[in-house]
Parts: sequence; C-alpha cells; structure tokens
Amino acid sequence: MSVSESRLARLRREARATFVLSLPLVIGQLAQVAMNLVDTVMAGHHGRLTQAEVAVGTQVWSLAIVLALGVLMAIPPFVSQLNGANRRGEIGALFRQTLWLSLALGIGLLWLTRQADALLALVGIAEEVRPGATAYLRAISWGAPALVLFFALRYLCDGVAWTVPTMVCSFLGLVALVPANYVFLYGGLGIPALGTEGLAWATVLVLWGQALGFLGYLLRSPRFRDLRLFAQFEWPSWATLGALLWVGVPMGVTVFMEGSLFVVTGLLIGTLGATEVAAHQIALVLASTTFMVPLGVAMATTVRVGHAVGAGDAPAVRWAAGAGYLIALFTQTVSALAMVVGGGWIAWLFTRDPGVAAMAASLLLYAAAFQYVDGVQVLSNGALRGLKDTRVPMLITAFSYWLLGMPVGWLLGLRLGWGPQGLWVGLIFGLSAAAVLLTWRFLRLGRDPLGYVRRAGL
Repeated sequence: MSVSESRLARLRREARATFVLSLPLVIGQLAQVAMNLVDTVMAGHHGRLTQAEVAVGTQVWSLAIVLALGVLMAIPPFVSQLNGANRRGEIGALFRQTLWLSLALGIGLLWLTRQADALLALVGIAEEVRPGATAYLRAISWGAPALVLFFALRYLCDGVAWTVPTMVCSFLGLVALVPANYVFLYGGLGIPALGTEGLAWATVLVLWGQALGFLGYLLRSPRFRDLRLFAQFEWPSWATLGALLWVGVPMGVTVFMEGSLFVVTGLLIGTLGATEVAAHQIALVLASTTFMVPLGVAMATTVRVGHAVGAGDAPAVRWAAGAGYLIALFTQTVSALAMVVGGGWIAWLFTRDPGVAAMAASLLLYAAAFQYVDGVQVLSNGALRGLKDTRVPMLITAFSYWLLGMPVGWLLGLRLGWGPQGLWVGLIFGLSAAAVLLTWRFLRLGRDPLGYVRRAGL
C-alpha cells in the first residue's frame, strides 16, 4: 500500500470515528436549538408582536447562558485527558467539583436574566416589544439552574466519549416542549392563556425535566459505576475549581464573544421595528440550527484531541482534527445550498406575513455566505479546546468579532442605511477573520501539541 493510500485509509478511519462520536451530539444539539425554533414558529402563528417579543427574549437569554455554558465547556477536555491517560479513578472527584461550579453559575445566571429590563431599555428596544420580552425573561430565568446542571452532566458523558444520553435527553425535551408550549400559549388543562410568557414557562418545565432525568440516568447507569460519581460528599476544592476556571473562563469569554455578536446584532435590529426583528429571528434560528452540526463535530473533536493528548499520541491529535475539518466542510456545503435554494420556502414555514417572509429570505442568503467560515472557526476552536488552549483563542475572537465584525456591521447597517443586511455583512466579516486566525493557531500548535501542553503546564 502506498503512503498516500495509507493516509487516505487513516483519514477514513478517523472520520468514521469522529462521525460516530459526533452524530448523537449533533442530534442532541439540533434538538436543543429546535426548542427555540418551536418557540419561534408557534409565536409567529400567534402573532407578529408575540414573535418579536420571543425573538428579543431568546436573544437576551442566549447572551446570558453562553458565558456560563462556555465555562462548563472546560469539563470535556479535563475528563477526556484523564480518560485517555487511564486515570478514570480521578474523574469522580473532578465531577463533584463541577457540580459546585454549576450551582454557582446557575444562581448567577438566574439573577442576571432577571435584570434584563434595564438592558432592553438601554439598547432602545421598541416600546411595543419590551413588556412581553421582559415577562418572557423573568419567567425563563427559573430554568437557569436546571440548564446549567444539565450541561454539567452532559459534558461529563461527552468527556468519556458516551454521547447517546445527550441525544436522548435533548430529543425527549423537544418532544415534551411542543404540547407544553401549546397549553401555556393558548391555555388549557386549567392553565390560562399566557401568550409570550407561557412559552417561557413551558421551557422551564422541560429544562427541569431534562436535568432531573439525566441525573437519574447517571445515578443508575452501570456504565459510570466505576467512576463513583456520587460516592461521597465533598466541599469545594479551590485548587480543582481554580484549574477548571483557568481553562473554562477564557472558553466562556470566547463563546460569549461570538454569541454576543449575534445577540447584539439582533438587539440593534430590534431598534428598526417589529418586521425587521421577526425576519432576523427567522434567519437566525435557521442559521443557529445548521450551526449545531459543525458544533457537534467540534465537540467530538475536542474529546478525541483531548484523549490523544492524554494518551501521549501527537499524530492522533492531528488526525482527529483533520477528520473534524473534513466532516465540517461537507456539512457546511449542504447547509449553504439549502439556504440558497430553499430560503424563500423556509421563510414561509415561520410566518404568513409577506414583508417578514421576504426580508427573512434575503437574510438567509447572507447566512449561506458565512457557512464555511463559521464551520471552520468552530472546528478550530474545538480542536484547540482539546489542547486546553483557551487564552489566545479568546483574544482572537474578541478581536475578530468586536474590533472587526461589529464595527463593520454597525457602520453598514445603521450609519449607511443598509438595515439588517448591513449588520449581517458584519457577521460575515467577523466570522471570516476568526476562521483564518483560529486555524492558523491550531496549525501552529499542532506541529508539537504534546510539547505545548507540557510547556503550558496543562
């Protein structure tokens, strides 16, 4: 067998392994984002104002949660490196510390979400939209502790390369959300019609159901018995929490930088009127849905890179990343084509308002334009997380999104009068810069990944 054939066979094996690991993650991620999609569709059929209120509410909610969940993204590389190094006996103690971290993040997230009214007023959200959006956020804040707990449990499973529970819990939550939304939105079973706020309460019930269901699975599953996850009670270990935060806080800031770019873009569009907000929300929900595919692949790449680092296998680090890039480029081709070919039809699934549908279809063309760079940047970030390299990526994303992307979007969209389309050009600009710089960073560290980990003390 020739060298090229041998490399091709290896790439196929690596791609197959990444695909098997990432498929449940992708399905789980799609189910999670589909909860927002369900809210958007049902709100759109309830009325244009309801859709705009939910659009603003979900954007602020996303802005609040990405920082907390980004911090918890430190869990998979820690767990996968321990697993790869055959140090599974240390995973249980680490997990118990992540529960303390989750508790603190959940309480903080609950409080932060309930302060959103001042943010909406400061940004200048339209007066007709603000009361409903505020009610939505005050209700959904009670789901914050459950959401954070769910992700802590999920990231543990991801770290040991067992991703099926994530898929099952996420899918069951989606199935439960549809009837719950209907009852709380329109009224039924003794519950009055609550409109926009009702959609939030339905989500809260589902989030707690997912978290408690996942916790019950970990308590009973023989797959995790050797980890002794709940063997004893432990007070917070500041050394362990400090190590998690040292890696996790930059991850949280990185995710926040990207998430807030989209959220603030949405809030700025919110100053233009209800039609623009509703159209932007439709396009954003679809773009977020397609983004879950490369994000799932990136999460699997984090685990596989971390496992290779723990096993001391430098070539496996590069092969794992290469397989992730290959899969992500394929998936982004599919999503871009779907947006270009079916954008108008997709928009009509969300609304019967001709003005909203036409504007949403035009924004989907911009979403199609950034599919490749979005997939590359998230995959590069995932590979770097497997190395626990988080500080330089944090600086890269801050520069790309807020010193490049946001100023370009603001200038074109608001100052030069391009409207929502100009703000979406800013998104394309920021994501493209991040893709180039993050890929360069991984290629540089990938030459000697184990040496980097040793020098960094990770």
